[in-house]
Order: sequence, then structure tokens, then C-alpha cells
Amino acid sequence: MAAKKNGLGKGLDSLIADKVNKPGAAKAAETKEPGTDATMMNINKVEPNRDQPRKKFDEDALLELSESIKQFGVLQPLLVQKRDDYYEIIAGERRWRAAKLAGIKEVPVIVKQLTEQEIMEISLIENIQREDLNPIEEALAYKRLLTEFNLKQDEVAERVSKSRTAVTNAMRLLKLDDRVQQMVIDEMLTTGHARAIIGIEDPEKQYITAQKIFDEKLSVRDTEKLVKNLQNEKKNAPQPEKKLDPKIEAIYKDLEEQMKGILGTKVCINAKNEKSGKLEIEYYSQDELDRIIDLIRTVHA
Repeated sequence: MAAKKNGLGKGLDSLIADKVNKPGAAKAAETKEPGTDATMMNINKVEPNRDQPRKKFDEDALLELSESIKQFGVLQPLLVQKRDDYYEIIAGERRWRAAKLAGIKEVPVIVKQLTEQEIMEISLIENIQREDLNPIEEALAYKRLLTEFNLKQDEVAERVSKSRTAVTNAMRLLKLDDRVQQMVIDEMLTTGHARAIIGIEDPEKQYITAQKIFDEKLSVRDTEKLVKNLQNEKKNAPQPEKKLDPKIEAIYKDLEEQMKGILGTKVCINAKNEKSGKLEIEYYSQDELDRIIDLIRTVHA
């Protein structure tokens, strides 16, 4: 499904500046903010969007914002959409949480009627612009736009004003083991560390390496060297031989005995698989080698 271009990549300011109370949009409250498109609404009528990309909020930052709100109020309206018996936050959950902490009874809101895709895009844009998302939350939001709304990576990149490479690199973090992803969320690892660990395929080794990075406080460069060494060790490690089917092995043993009887010396068939391998014929002197060669020539002739 091709995504329509609706200017979302331009940022929130252009969205919020639009005339919002379209035909059919619900009336938010009785009180209109003078000189704005916002209306004042009882804070208890507003609830967060459970599907918004951001899941983690810095408690200290919220307390700091709540102190500011106590002095100056909520300066930027929340963007909301009418649900059955409440208004769901599209953008501004951090302000809503801080206002609750500050004991504010009413908040300015702008009501919009939007599709689920537009709500997801706006929530993602708001958080990216304010650098509020951790790398894993951002990657999950991109993945949701791709899977739930059938967008392509270049379309997602256009909507959030990022390069396609940036979106691709962000989503690669989802290849990490869940425990390593949590370490990124908890800021135990940087994005640079996480990207280096992606080079390790085994989830358990990813986690062990991540713990080593954290415990030893390795730099990103040191991490890249560590991962490269691990990859070289795996590459140079002897590969276990694949065992043949016992019936095939029995046939090869019989062939070895037949050739031993014909050539009069030890013969060994080393099979890699059922179609290829190596044939070894032993000799113990130059005369014996000449004899074996003469026998083969005679058979060939």
C-alpha cells in the first residue's frame, strides 16, 4: 500500500499549526484559550496512548518539568483524539505526566481526527525531534510502521525526516538478544557498542560479550576489536566432520577391500559426503609405486 504524502516529515509544528477542529471533531471543553486553537480540558478526561513508541520516562526530568509547570503552566497544548469516553494523547504525554505531578487540574489540548497510522507517525516524530526515545524504542516504532501499515523503509525515512540508512541501522538493533536490548534501554551500553555486538550471531555470546563490555568499561573501538577477534576464532575453528549414513559407510568399506585385493596395498576412501571425497592409495617403495601405476595403466588400456 503506497503511503500518501501528508507533510508529516516536516515536523510537529506544521501539524499543530493546522486548523484542528475539522467537521465532526469532538468539542474538547467549554473553555477556549484566547488567541489559540487550543481548549482547556479537565486533566482526568485525558489518558495516554498505550501504543505510543515511548515507554520509559526520566523521573528526574519529569519532576523538573512539573516545577516549571507549577510556575508557568503548560505552555504547549497536548494533541489529543476523542475516544469513547475519554481523550487519548497523540503528542504530549510527558507534559501530561508532569502536569499531573504538579497538581494541575486543566491542560490545553488540540483535538484532531486522525487515522491510526497518522497517530503513530506523529507520536514517533514528536519523540524523535525531542530525542526522547531510546534506540530500541525508536527501532520498534520503525518496525511497527513497516509491518502494521505496510510502509517501505524509504517511506518511513521520509515521514520522520531521516535517511533510509539511519532507519535501517536503527532497526538492526532488533537483531540483538532481548537481554542485550534491555542493557541498551538501561543505558548500560551505547548504540555504538550495540551495533558492534550485532556482528555476533549467537544470542548467548552476544549477552556474554555485552556483560564483558559493561564490566570492563570497554570503548566502542575496543568492542569492535573484541568482536572481530571472536569472529576470527569462529572462522578458524576446525569444523566437525559430518558423519555418513552407516549404510553408505559400509559400501565404502567394501569398496576399500575390493581395491586392496586388486592393487595389493592399503586403500582408504575418505568421503566428505555421499558425492565427493578423497581416495588414498599407499605405497612403500618406488618399485611398489611403479607396480601400482602399471596396474592402473593396464586397466585403463
